[in-house]
Order: sequence, then structure tokens, then C-alpha cells
Amino acid sequence: MTPLQALFLGLLQGSSELFPVSSLGHAIVVPSLLHWSYRPTAPTFLPFLVLLHLGTATALVVLYRAEWWTIVTAFVRAALRGRVESSPERLSMLLVVGTIPAGIVGLVLQKPLTALFGSPRAAATFLVVNGGVLFGAELLRRRDERRRALQGQPPIEREAAFADIGELDYKAAILIGLCQALALFPGISRSGATMAGGLVAGLRHEQAVRFALLLAAPVIAAAGLLEVPKLFAEPGPLGAELGAAAAAALAAYASGRFLVRYFRIGRLWPFAWYSVVLGAGSLAVLR
Repeated sequence: MTPLQALFLGLLQGSSELFPVSSLGHAIVVPSLLHWSYRPTAPTFLPFLVLLHLGTATALVVLYRAEWWTIVTAFVRAALRGRVESSPERLSMLLVVGTIPAGIVGLVLQKPLTALFGSPRAAATFLVVNGGVLFGAELLRRRDERRRALQGQPPIEREAAFADIGELDYKAAILIGLCQALALFPGISRSGATMAGGLVAGLRHEQAVRFALLLAAPVIAAAGLLEVPKLFAEPGPLGAELGAAAAAALAAYASGRFLVRYFRIGRLWPFAWYSVVLGAGSLAVLR
């Protein structure tokens, strides 16, 4: 992989990780469409991708820096006390519960899931599935809006009828965590799956994206502890890889700020169509 290719992948990963369109699917499909020669099955490819994800996680921590400080200190207080007494402490426990499913699935199915990295057609297929997940979540939300007689209402008033994170229970956090585990399949978006789970759990779009972005950081950090040391164990300089991670962080910060604003009244439809078109188009081209 050349330095320019690494930088391109960093920008691609950082911009597509938070958008509900699967950065992993893009990292496998797009270079294949461009006929790059590097192999996604190379032993350094997964650690490199995880390094890019750490750049993204850094952007998420910066984006929600005040909230993360509150969450971490609340978790410590609750753990020392042995019980939950405040909303921040409850949110910290919801994030812990929501992180567990992806951690278990990732450890149990690491080898078969990693094997899919060598198949751009599999990633393209899962991109189509990702679009279907986003379509399904929005159709279910439309059904809920009809039940509540919200159709025709202004978008802000329509969204206000649904819940915020403080109203989530632990069963809903587990559901959203199971949705996040789907992102271990290349082509299914982490943020898209968790947003879809949040919508099914009754969250407003803005709150669903907020919970999705908060939930992403612990899983990415855990993957970094496991995979990134393998990259540093390889001989040779890592300037291109670290530069790509910095580019991923900058792209993720910009896309995160955009998404927070967009989902105040926006929906998942454009991202669903994009995933289906990219996946189906790639399947038609790739051999």
C-alpha cells in the first residue's frame, strides 16, 4: 500500500465510519473497484484498519469530550458505591451493557469474520443488507408515527414525540448492542445498525445517533488494544499509517458534527439508498 493509498483509506474510513454506510465495506470494496494490488487478507490489513478506527474513536471522544468526562466519572462513582443513583451513572451502565454483545461475538467469531475481508463480493452483498436494515428501521418508525397520528406534523414536533437516551432501559441497550454486533460483518455499518436499533427501541433520530456514537468508542478502543500492537510489531516506519489515522480522525470529527445536526430532523433514507446502489453496483462489476 502506497502512502497515498493509505491516506485515501484514512479519509474514506473517517468519513464513512460515522455515516451509516459501513467504513469496513468501503475499505474492502472501493480499492477492489480501483484495482489496487494490496491484499485485504494480508496480516497487517486488519491492524491498519483498527488503527484508522482508533483515529475515529479519538474524534468521537473529542466531539463528546464533556459528556465522556461525565460518563467516566459517573461510572467510577457507581462502581465504588455499588449502585446507580443518577442519570449519568445510568447512562454509563447502559453503555457497558450495550458494549457486551459486540465484544462476545467479536471474540467468538473473529476468524470466520476476518476471512470475509478477502471477499469484496461478500462486502458488497452486506452493503445491500445494510441498506435493507436502514430501510426496515425507517419503515418501522413510519408505522409508529401513524399509530401516534404524527404524520403531517412538523419534523421537530414529530421527533419530540419519541424518547431520549435517559428513557432507555437495559433490555433496549442489549438490543442496540446486538445490532452493533452486526457491524462485524464487512458491509454492515456500525453506526447504521445501532441507529436502527435505537429507532426500534423508540429513540428520536438525534438521540439514536448520539447513543450510536457513544457506544462505538469502547468497542473500537478494545479492538485497538488487541490488533494495533501487531502493526507496530512489523519492521519499517509507520509514518504513512499514522498519517492516515490522523486523517481519519479529522474526517470523522467533521462527519460527526454534520450527523448530529442532520439527524435533528433527517432520516436514514439517503444512506439506505446509497448502500443498496453501491453494493448492487459493485456486485455487478466485481468478479
